[in-house]
Amino acid sequence: MRYAFRLAEILGHTPDRRKRPGTIKSIVEHTGLDRHQVASLLKNEAKYIPLEALSRLCDYLIEQGYASADQLPGALFSVQAENFWELLARRGDVEICVGVRQGEGGANPEHAWIVASDSVLIGELLNGVSTLGGAAKHAKKNASMPPGVEQVARDVPTPDRLQQTLVWSPGQVHLAEARSRAEEVFEGFVSAQGDRALVCIGSVKSNPVVELVFADAFGCRPFVTEDDVDDTSARACPFFLRYRDHDPKPDSASAGTRLSKNEDAPHPGFYYEKDDGSWIWAGGSGKDTALVFYLFREPLGRLDMVLSGFSGRATRLLAKTLANRGDEFWPPVFEEGGVKIGAYIVQYEDDPSGGAVNHSLLQTHETAAAKITPLPAKAIARRMARL
Repeated sequence: MRYAFRLAEILGHTPDRRKRPGTIKSIVEHTGLDRHQVASLLKNEAKYIPLEALSRLCDYLIEQGYASADQLPGALFSVQAENFWELLARRGDVEICVGVRQGEGGANPEHAWIVASDSVLIGELLNGVSTLGGAAKHAKKNASMPPGVEQVARDVPTPDRLQQTLVWSPGQVHLAEARSRAEEVFEGFVSAQGDRALVCIGSVKSNPVVELVFADAFGCRPFVTEDDVDDTSARACPFFLRYRDHDPKPDSASAGTRLSKNEDAPHPGFYYEKDDGSWIWAGGSGKDTALVFYLFREPLGRLDMVLSGFSGRATRLLAKTLANRGDEFWPPVFEEGGVKIGAYIVQYEDDPSGGAVNHSLLQTHETAAAKITPLPAKAIARRMARL
C-alpha cells in the first residue's frame, strides 16, 4: 500500500501560477521550512518528511483553519490507487457529465433526452465504481482473515457522492448557450475542493465539456479550431477527432476536418501522434474506435476523465471493454510532477452487419474483439513541456 501527501488538496493549492495566492510564501514564513521542500510537498514529490516538518505543517493547518487537531496528521495522507477503477472509487465526489438532445419541447430541458449508447456506458461506469470492476467481491471473501488484516480486506473504497450533470450537445441550442452551460459545469468542478472526479461521456460532438477538459489539460484555447496550424507539431492535443461529413462540426482544438493547413485527415475517426512526431489514423480498415483519457492531479485529488466512442456502437462496446478489461487502462502512460495521464485508443473489429439496421443497440451486452493501444508517452510529454 502506497500513500500520497494531500497538502495541496487541503489548501486548495492549484498548479496554475495565475491562481496561486502566495501559498508557498505563507507556509515558509509560518513554518520556517525550506521553500523547495514546501514546493515538493505540494507536488507530492517528496521522498520523505521529517517529523519536525510534519509537526510544523500541522500547526500551520490548524492555525489557518484548514483542519482541526483531531484530524491531523491523518488528513495529510491518502492511499494511492493501484488500478483504473480504484482511481475513480477513491474520489470522494464523482460527477458524471453527459450531453443531452432536444425532445419535442424544443430547448426546454424538461424534454431533453440522452442517447441509448451513452446510457449503457453510464451504467457500466456506475457498476465499475461501486464494485471496483468486480474486484470488491474478492475483498469481501477474506472476512475470515485475522483481526487487522480482515479490516483492510473489507475496506473497499467508494465515493461519498455520485451525481450526474447534463449539458446541451452542440447544435441543440444556440452555441453561446451550450458553451455557457459547459463552462458553468467545468468551472464549478475546477473551483471545488477535495477529492473529486469529473467523468465526461461522449466526444466534442455531443459533450462540450470534453473540449474544456482537453484545453485545460494541454493549455490550448477551447472552441478554437487548429485545422489551420502550419504543421501538425503545433497541435495542442496529441490526439485528434476527425468529424464525419454529416456530423455537427463545432470549432475545437481537439477535433476538426484537417490535421494541419498542409496535411489532410481523409478518414473520419481518431488520429494520434506517434513518438516520431508523425500522425496515424486509428480507424484501420473500417474499424470502429473509442478514446479513454484521464488526467489525475494527485496533490489536489482531482481526476478529469473522458470516455468517448466515435460511434454509438463504439460507445456501447467501450462500456463492455471497461467492465471486462479495465485493468488494461492502467498504469498511466505519463507521470511527472504529481500529474498522471492515461490516454488509450480502443479499436474494435468490423461490424458484422455492415452497418445494416438491426437490434444490436438494444443488446447492452454486445461484444467485439478490442485492441487497446496506449498513446505514446513522448507525444504527451512534448505537450506537457510547453505548459
